[in-house]
Amino acid sequence: MKAAVLYSGGKDSSLVAVMLQRLGYKVELVTANFGVFPSWKSASKSASCLGFKHHVLSLDHTIMEEAVDIILNDEFPNHGINQLHREVLKLAAEKYPVLADGTRRDDRVPKLNLNEIQSLEDSKGVQYLNLAGWGHKTINQLSEQLFNLVKEPTNMDNNSDYEIEIRCLINQMEGKDTADKLFPPHIQSRVIGWRKDE
Repeated sequence: MKAAVLYSGGKDSSLVAVMLQRLGYKVELVTANFGVFPSWKSASKSASCLGFKHHVLSLDHTIMEEAVDIILNDEFPNHGINQLHREVLKLAAEKYPVLADGTRRDDRVPKLNLNEIQSLEDSKGVQYLNLAGWGHKTINQLSEQLFNLVKEPTNMDNNSDYEIEIRCLINQMEGKDTADKLFPPHIQSRVIGWRKDE
C-alpha cells in the first residue's frame, strides 16, 4: 500500500519513513510547498541520501496566507502552524490512502489532537500514522543508530518545515526580520545519509 510521509528531512520524519518501508509500505516522501520559497530542497537532498522517492506537494498560496494571518493575529506561531498542518493533511489525503508524519508525543506543533485525527481518517477514508507514543529521547537514540545527522542552527537552506515559508511570507508582508520576533532560534537536525558501522 502506498504511504505518504510528510517530510522535512529531519530525523523524526525519516524514522517514520524507514519504519513504514520495513513494514512493507510503498513509501513516498512528500514536502508541502506554497510557492513562497523553495524550502523543499533540503528535504529532497535528505530523501535522496536515504534512497527514497521525494515529491513536492504544490499547494495554494492562500493556505499559507491564512496561516500567517493567524500567526500575526496571535503574535505566536502555534495555532497558525497547526491550521496549516491540518490543511496539508486534508489535501494529501486526496492522493494517498496512508498518511504519516514525524509528530512525537512531546511535540507541540504541528500536532493534531485525537478528535482531529479521527475526523481526518473518517472524512477522508485514510489511515494516519505518527510517533505520538514516542518521546524525544527514544527518537534521538533510534535515529542516531540509523542515520548520519548534522545539527546546526535553523536557516533557510537546511530546513523544509512549514516554518521556513511562513517566516519568508511574514518578512515579505511585515518587513525584514519580523519573523525573528515570533520564532526563536533553534537547532535543526538534518539527515545526511545512513550511518555506516565502522
